[in-house]
Amino acid sequence: MNSAKQILQKYWGYSSFRGEQEKIIQSVRDGKDTLALLPTGGGKSVCFQIPALMKEGLCLVISPLIALMKDQVENLLKKNIPAAYINSSMSWYEVQTVLENAVHENFKFLYVSPERLQSNAFKEYLHHLDINLIAVDEAHCISQWGYDFRPQYLRIAELRQELKNIPVIALTASATPVVQKDIVQQLQFKEENIFRQSFEKANLSYSVFHVDSKINKVIDILKNVSGSGIIYCSSRKQTKNVADLLCLQDISANYYHAGLSQEQRIEKQNAWINNQTRIMVCTNAFGMGIDKPDVRTVIHFDTPDCIENYYQEAGRAGRDGKKSYAVLLYQTTDEEDLKALPDKRFPSIQEIRNVYQSLADFLQVPVGLGEGHFYDFDLIAFVKNFKLDIHLAINVLKVLEQEGHLAFNENIFLPSQVCFSAEKFVLNEVEFAHPQLDAVMKCLLRTYQGIYDNRVSINEKQIAKLCKLPYEKIFADLKQLHALHIIEYLPQKETPQIYFMMNRAPAQHLHINQDNYLNRKKQYQTRVDTMINYMHLQTNCRSSFIANYFGDTQVNDCGVCDNCLNKKSTDLNNNDFKVIEKSIYAAIPTEGIELNTLVQLHSNIKKESFWKVFEFLQSEGKIISKDNKILKKP
Repeated sequence: MNSAKQILQKYWGYSSFRGEQEKIIQSVRDGKDTLALLPTGGGKSVCFQIPALMKEGLCLVISPLIALMKDQVENLLKKNIPAAYINSSMSWYEVQTVLENAVHENFKFLYVSPERLQSNAFKEYLHHLDINLIAVDEAHCISQWGYDFRPQYLRIAELRQELKNIPVIALTASATPVVQKDIVQQLQFKEENIFRQSFEKANLSYSVFHVDSKINKVIDILKNVSGSGIIYCSSRKQTKNVADLLCLQDISANYYHAGLSQEQRIEKQNAWINNQTRIMVCTNAFGMGIDKPDVRTVIHFDTPDCIENYYQEAGRAGRDGKKSYAVLLYQTTDEEDLKALPDKRFPSIQEIRNVYQSLADFLQVPVGLGEGHFYDFDLIAFVKNFKLDIHLAINVLKVLEQEGHLAFNENIFLPSQVCFSAEKFVLNEVEFAHPQLDAVMKCLLRTYQGIYDNRVSINEKQIAKLCKLPYEKIFADLKQLHALHIIEYLPQKETPQIYFMMNRAPAQHLHINQDNYLNRKKQYQTRVDTMINYMHLQTNCRSSFIANYFGDTQVNDCGVCDNCLNKKSTDLNNNDFKVIEKSIYAAIPTEGIELNTLVQLHSNIKKESFWKVFEFLQSEGKIISKDNKILKKP
């Protein structure tokens, strides 16, 4: 059997592990329950994929995000590692087909969304699967004291009762010490076994600016620091506004949010990844699962509500190890908005019941029904019809999710589905009565196994390619076959969906665990307060502050955040500062110089002093970074 390093070299092309990866892999190989706390970009997937490849059998991966599941499965398939996923967008027949293949050992990895764990189909096949490892991705979701609690994750404990001798590896990029202990408890670890990789990112410079004009500061930053960047905004409207303003300044930018079609999102994302677009202005719907190592700048146009979100988003800068910047901009009104969040995020019980009643009326779900069903949901129409505040409606939906009543997904993609509904003898009649439909009908029967008896997902573009017909003709033919009752055709959906996880209750009897609800509000208040404290840090190192928040107390001051640089300036008198400034400026030729070369030319100067002056020259716009070179600004 190949060693862990041989597998790493074979499939990932690396000759050595990073950080705690090797120790985590060994812990899993030893059959120990393991919690791996690795920062964003720390290579979490390798920690369960390699030990799973070293064992016989199947690794069951529990992941909450459909897009992330798809990305990981596609990456494994590119490496010729057999993998599949099942999630809520698939038909019963497709789920059954995947599980059948899994039983016959056709996969090494099976990705499952947490809500699928309780489905009858999954339970039916569970004990026929040769499972060698359970990997729980985004494990912080299991803790109601965390920032992204998802009650479906609590069902993983029941899975452990069914698979008693199978080890579990839980993985997360952001969990406080309280959440870490809760993960271990909720997943029923035999003993506490936690690996924490340092949260130190020596190449990432954090800074915070209180500004009068955010857009002017953004333009200033992007003109002084070249390379790819991300700007996070809190609203969809804001993303487009900021992108448009940047384009007016000849800065290549585009915008991205969950309200765009899947096709638009993929197109914009690919253009940015391939550096056809320099700056992506987006909501937090962007970034998860995207591996772009050369992001030089991440700017937060609006302040996130917690360090967990900020750290994860800011950490998308500088994954290649080169100098990068994480910048947070705020105004006085932003701080006031943050302080008001806990009361908005956690409405009164009566408000929750009122919105729940309105939701049931809007979706026309009777009392006692709804469990296991998806409902198309137009949020704007909902709040308009019932004269509700949109933020209240969204927050109530989040509460109802956390209480296990429903799931709200504003970014779901349900592929087109087809099932033949006519008897087989009718199909021959169609061939003569409607010959123009024959090509599409035969293509469906030839291409999609089981389509005659089951509803299966189809791809209209693939059918158009196979039939050598325009997409519009395929779409029209499918609709006509549906109208003739030959097939049942459900076109793809990208509208937001509400999924009822239990039958609809009478609003006055809607169960909310008030003690837990108030405790969650208290924890949320603490997270908001910590974010405000981060904004107002005057002397403490920002990198150390973030690391300490996650329980990493061994991190030294970074030396490159705004506070560290300001602190160092007190050790550098004005005369020395000017000498170093002239030296750096004189060392930069007209054609520019690589940063490493510039640093080496000043190796006789204290590193802290060099970086302080270098950052000053950049912030003043006297030098700029462009195409991996340092240039004097014209």
